[in-house]
Amino acid sequence: MKNLIILLAIMASCLSLQQARAQMVNGVKLSEINADYLEITAIKRTFSDKIWISMEYGQKVWDLNQNTYIRDDNKKEMEFNSALDCVNKMKSYGYELFQVYSVKYEQANGLKYYVLKRK
Repeated sequence: MKNLIILLAIMASCLSLQQARAQMVNGVKLSEINADYLEITAIKRTFSDKIWISMEYGQKVWDLNQNTYIRDDNKKEMEFNSALDCVNKMKSYGYELFQVYSVKYEQANGLKYYVLKRK
């Protein structure tokens, strides 16, 4: 009976680890980012109500900023409901919202930037 419980516990932990996904930016896991400040902005998807998040933490930016998108372990862009959805997720990585500002790039359009600070 004792062996059965241990076996079930091991199987449950393996299944939970299999379901876990590592989020990364530019090939670096979010848990391994060593920056005091991050800047995120929401990138609207065409024909979707979901968004992608572009994150800059001081890395070299190239390829029209697509290397700044948060991706899963399959290197696919992760979808978020909103920028605040990402801000809440980053709380588990030890960051808190520090400042929000916007930059206008057309008469009626602008981008909001969220600056996060390590706790």
